[in-house]
Order: sequence, then C-alpha cells, then structure tokens
Amino acid sequence: MAQRTELVAIGVEEEFHTVDLEDRRLIPRADSLLAQLPQERFGAELQRSVVETNSRPYVRLIDLAEDLAALRRGVVAAAEGLGMGIVAAGTVPVADLESLKVTPDPRYENMLDEYQLLAREQLICGAQVHVDVGDRDLAVAVAHRVSPWLPALLALSASSPFWLGTDTGYASYRTLLWSRWPTTGPLGAFGSAAEYDAMVADLVSSGAITDPGMIYFDVRPSAHLPTLELRIADACPRLEDVVLLAGLFRAIVVEEIDAVTAGRPASATRTEVVRAATWRAARSGLEGELVDPADGTPVPARQLLRRLLERQRPRLEAAGDWELVTELTEAALARGSSAARQREAFARGGLAEVVDLLVAETRANTDWVPGAGPARRAVTEMLAGYDASCDEAIVFDGSARGPYGMVLTALDRIGADGLRDRERRRDEVQRGLGMTFHLEGEEDRLFPFDLVPRVVTAEDWEFLRTGLTQRVRALEAFLQDAYGERSAVRDGIVPAWTIDDSPGLHQAGYRVPHGVVRCAVAGIDLVSDGAGRWTVLEDNLRVPSGIGYAMANRWLAGRVLPELVLAAHTPSPARAVSMLKAALTAASSDAALITLGPEDSAFFEHRLLADEMDIPLVRPGELVVDGDGVRTTGGDRLCVLYRRIDEDELFGAEGADGRPLGPGLLDALERGTLRLANAPGNGVADDKSLYAYVPRLVEYYLGERPLLPNVPTYLCRDSGQRAEVLDRLEELVAKPVDGYGGQGVVIGPDASPRELAEVRGLIEADPDRWVAQETVRLSTHPTFVKGGLEPRAVDLRVFVCAGDDPVVVPMALTRVAPAGSRIVNSSQGGGSKDTWLMQ
Repeated sequence: MAQRTELVAIGVEEEFHTVDLEDRRLIPRADSLLAQLPQERFGAELQRSVVETNSRPYVRLIDLAEDLAALRRGVVAAAEGLGMGIVAAGTVPVADLESLKVTPDPRYENMLDEYQLLAREQLICGAQVHVDVGDRDLAVAVAHRVSPWLPALLALSASSPFWLGTDTGYASYRTLLWSRWPTTGPLGAFGSAAEYDAMVADLVSSGAITDPGMIYFDVRPSAHLPTLELRIADACPRLEDVVLLAGLFRAIVVEEIDAVTAGRPASATRTEVVRAATWRAARSGLEGELVDPADGTPVPARQLLRRLLERQRPRLEAAGDWELVTELTEAALARGSSAARQREAFARGGLAEVVDLLVAETRANTDWVPGAGPARRAVTEMLAGYDASCDEAIVFDGSARGPYGMVLTALDRIGADGLRDRERRRDEVQRGLGMTFHLEGEEDRLFPFDLVPRVVTAEDWEFLRTGLTQRVRALEAFLQDAYGERSAVRDGIVPAWTIDDSPGLHQAGYRVPHGVVRCAVAGIDLVSDGAGRWTVLEDNLRVPSGIGYAMANRWLAGRVLPELVLAAHTPSPARAVSMLKAALTAASSDAALITLGPEDSAFFEHRLLADEMDIPLVRPGELVVDGDGVRTTGGDRLCVLYRRIDEDELFGAEGADGRPLGPGLLDALERGTLRLANAPGNGVADDKSLYAYVPRLVEYYLGERPLLPNVPTYLCRDSGQRAEVLDRLEELVAKPVDGYGGQGVVIGPDASPRELAEVRGLIEADPDRWVAQETVRLSTHPTFVKGGLEPRAVDLRVFVCAGDDPVVVPMALTRVAPAGSRIVNSSQGGGSKDTWLMQ
C-alpha cells in the first residue's frame, strides 16, 4: 500500500514583485510594505523590490489554498494602500537596474559585493513548495529521484518571457538568470544526509558560496528539517497554478518515498539529460515540447503533463486530490502558460499591458478557494489578537476556513451580547438536564460546554472511520491473543513484558471464553496538528466515557443554537444510541448498565445512556448472583452488563445478599451466561507501553499498513531510550503507563524546573512505569470567552463498537483544554463542544 499522501504536509513560499502602478516599473519599496504585515508570515528577500510570503504546512490542498489566498489578500491590500501593485511572476518586464537596491542586511550586502551584476540582476521571483518527508536521509534520497519530472512543473509555472523590456524568446527566462549561480540545476545522488551535508560544507569551504542558504538546486533538502523543497518553479500569477504545483510535486515525492521504502531503483535518467530537459521547458513552456523522462525524446507538453497526471493518480486519489488536481491541470492546459498570455497582452498594448495583466491576475483570485465561494471575513470584533497559527477554523487574516463560513456568519449575526444570552440559556438547560460533572472533594458543577461547534469534514471523517476500525480490530485481536496463545510474543512482535508486566493484566481476563468480544466499546483519543494530520493519542478499552456527553452536547446545542444545528445536517444522537445498543445487546437483549451511582463523576452520562437505550441502570448492591446466573433484586435476568465501573470495584463490591460479587460474576462469565462489556483485563491493551507497539500489531494481525499514526513514543524501561528521554525531558511529554484522565502527565515545554526535576526523579526511580512522547502541537479552535473568541487546544474522542465488523459511532466528543494548557481532560479543568461529523 502506498504511503497515505494526505498525511504528508506541504507548504509554499511565494515571492512577489512590487511595482509602480503609474510607470509599471519595479520599485524598491518592499520594506514599507513589510512594516504593515506580520513578520512571521511575510519577509524580505535579496532585492528590496521583492516580498516573500510563507504559508502554514497543510495536508489538504484546499487548506493550503485558503492560506495562500489569505496571504495574497494581505500583501495586495497593503500594497494598494501605498499606491503599489503586486506581481506574482518570474520577472517583471520593466525594470531600472540602477534604481533598485538590495535589502539592507549584512548577508545580502555581502552577496552583492561578491557576486556583483549577478546579484543586481536577481530581479526574479519563484514559488517554492515544501514537502514534509519525515526524515532527512529520506529527503536526500528522494531529492535526486524526483529530478526527471521537475521540468514539467517548470513548464506549468513558466511566467517570465520578458527581461528588461525585451522578449527573450523563452517562456521562463528566470530559469536562465537563476542558473548562473554556482549551486543551481539538478541535484546529484547522495547516500545519506551526512554525505549531502559534507558536500554543502565543501562548497562553503571553497568560497563559491558564503553559507548553506545559497544552495539553490532545483530541489533541495532542508538543512535542518526533514523536508524537501521544490525551487525550480517561476512565481505564478494565478493562485490555482501554485496549488496545482503543490499537489503534483507532493504526489511525485510520495511516489519516490514508496520506491525507496520498497527498495526499487531510481530512474536511470542522467543529470545532464535532466539539465537539458530543464532548458527545454524554460524555452517553450506549455506551448512547445518537453523531454519525456521515460526515453529522453521530445513530446508535446500537454501530452506529457497528462501522462504525469495519470501516473500520479494513485497518490492523488489517496490524498483526495484527484478531482481537484485534474480540474486544475485541464484548466491550466486550456489557458496556456502565463508566458503565452503575457505575449498576447504585449501584442495588444505593449509592456504596460503586460504588467497590468500580471497585476490583475495576481489580485483577481485572492478569494479563490477550490469548490467554495469567496472567502469570508469572520467575526472580527470578537477576534482581536486571535492567534490562528494552529487553528482549525480561522485563517490568519480573520477569514473563515473551509466549512466554518456558515458557523461564523451565524455567530456574527448573533453578536457578543447575543452569545452571552445564549450562555445563560445554556446554563439553565444544563441544570434542567442535570448535566453535571463531579470531582472528588467538590460540589457537582456544570459540565463545561462552549458555544462554538467544531466541524470534522467529510473527508477527514471518512479517513478516521477507516483508520479507527482497523486499529480496534487489531487491538481486539491482541486482547484475544494476550489471554490466549500469545502468538505475538512468540513471533517477536511484542516483548513478553508488555503482557506480563502490564498494570492492566488481570487474572479475570483469563475467565472470558475464547472468541467473546472483549472490547465492546472503545474510546480512541485523536489529535490534529496545525497541518491537519490526525494522530492517535491514546486508546481507551476499559471503561471509556464521553459518548453520553457527546449526545447531550448535541441536545444542548439544539436548544441554545437551533439555527446552527438545524443547518448542520449532521447525524442525530438517535443513530449513535441505536448502534451502541446493538453492539451491547448482540448476544442478548437482557442487558443493564452498571454504575457506582451518584458518587461517580460521570453518573449523569450513565443515567442518560441507560434511559436512551431503554435498559436498566443498576448498582452492584442491586444484583443477585447464583447458580442460575445474574439477576436484579426485582427478578430480571441479566446476560449483559455494560460496565461503567472499574473491574476491581465491581468484583469487590457486595451484591444484594451482602457477599462479594466477584466470584459469582466470574463464574457466570466463564460459563458464558454473562457478558461484561467491556471485559475485565482490557487494560493490558491500552496502557502507554503497549501503545508504542500498536502499529506493529496492525501489520501482524491484519496484514495491513496502519492508517492512523501514533505519536512517537519512548519506553523508559529501555536504557537507551530512557537516556534520550532524560536528556530531552523539557521537550517531551512524560506519562505514567497506567495513567488516565491526564493524571501524572508532565508536558515538558510547559513544565516548571521543579516539575521537571520531580518527574526526572520518578522516572529514574521506577522507569518501567513511564513513557515519554514527542510533543504534539494540538490544533486550536475558537472558544467564546468573556465576549470574545480565543483559541483553545482541542482533541477528539471517537467511539468504536467492536465485533466481527466494528463500526464507528456517528457521535464524537471534542474536549477543550483550559487557557494556556494542552490537557483536555474534564478532571483537569477541560470542557467540550458540540461536534459536527460531516457526511
């Protein structure tokens, strides 16, 4: 199976010329423009006539398009306010070299001194695409392999036919200007990142370049990050063409990642042929012939690009990009290259007409988003100072992302005062529902609920459903194996200690008959990063809570924000109830939910679920166990207990006859007259140590490549991994292997020196009890706080009903961290949101 392309993030840097709208010449006023723009997203380049923008990395092309459109809106609006125009093209036809200066920066001034006319003529702009490869050695290996297809991408972007007032005869004269630098052109083959770095060091030592930043190959690995950067393309006037370049380049990279992983050899195309093919693309663009990488012969550009598109179809379909990239490719081929359009404009009205065309095209589609209407400003009066750097709903300029246009339009109409009124209504409804949460030592409090709903797109939800059912199938197989033959240990998939030393191993687990489903309901916690990559944070297979609160959130939202909920067209809680009940009563309809009672923090949920599924809600003291099985004091026979109580508490509790329930329940369990959902002993499959092995279990039991990734995890019981954890403790998240509810978790970047010292001591004293994970920058979501919107970290708990054919419940719980925290658990002060799962 190919690597899932949608998990590979891409970002784009675009360079823009600043021009005088009166005489259409380049003007060195980028500094005045940058003074009005956020530094983290806009920057200077060598020439003072160039502004660079930097997108966030994203896994979905549509998200990248939204961000790029917002960046273009920002730079265009700032320029127009200063009487300037913005041009996205390889070159601007009209320029006065004597009037243009380099940016006042020691590095740039040194480049001017060293490279003279070459630096002064660097009046060119490109579009650079970054692909997150995940490993620098892999990035270096792939860099050489993708080279044969890069000339085709150059042809798509060709936008620089004019230079200093003259038609050069080339579609991309920028390529010729660029190629004069000592470190440009195709990249050769290297065996490792270390070998590549040594070559870069040799170039710096030679004096030909002053620093590694002057590596300008057509594609280059990052010096510090596991990314690969496409540098061959001209800047593109039309945003659609930038998105097209990004989608095609990512697919090409992923194809070669798969080839490297599978051990397939690289193309035999020589570097010299690739260099010649690059010249051919720069000469003719889309209107002539390109060199076919397959046999080195000329072929019409349109034919080769359609061949490239079809070649990449598997990767594009895996990413959900096929239809969009196909549409963009055909549109680009139909209108021809920017170079051809510029020549048509010149024939109509000379160079001034060319510049006007470029300014108009650069500006025209700054609101373009694939498959959607124009971008919409969000509720700006409630977004003052909003940090959208990792946000799911808001673009950095305050516009709404993706499906949030409707949500933010409604919030804008309601307004801050109206939302405060809705909060008061929310509290009244919660009290009426008894929607409370109990913490030990405190009075019951209302379950925190934020008014702004979260939207999970249909594309994401379909991917998550597939990945989650795969994961739960593997975990169920492991549970059967762990309490059975232990074939995974025998075959070296997991070490024996993952079972024998697990805090979740329970002797009662051996009393469950073979083949009986052990995990009737799983709760899987997922997080999304700023790029939109979904990752499993942890598995909950013992007594997962939250599904009732997810249902209640929908009812609550329906009463407080009916205009939003009615427009959402999301699955109703009734579907979730029916699926949950079907899973629990598959063996028998004689079922009950067992709870400790009001002293349990989630008793509201227990009561709600029992009512909705129309099954009894019982406490241990209401059960009678005898030779005939399990029944209530009222005489009702029970064959299934939906367990919302810890296994030890259940087995140690007294029944109606005053005797411990454990022996009788376990006998009934072993005889098959009682099913516990979930089965005792499931903790062996959801502790933090076993989590590290789940991807291997997916491959072992299912013969499938895992779809949902884990957070990289280090086992402190391993001396080598422990040394790395202790060395990087301030960067990692330390967790007790049997922890839950956020208890004991120490997030290194957020921890105080005292907290780090304490957890260091705990790890050193008992390393087997601890794991550490890389810190994930959780995505944020707007939360209504004191009349404004503030970003808060969120996760997503999704529920899977297991069995022969596991199903994902169409109701999920978004949990919201308190301000300044990344811990979302309710027991740690977190809240929740209504979650829209789009179909």
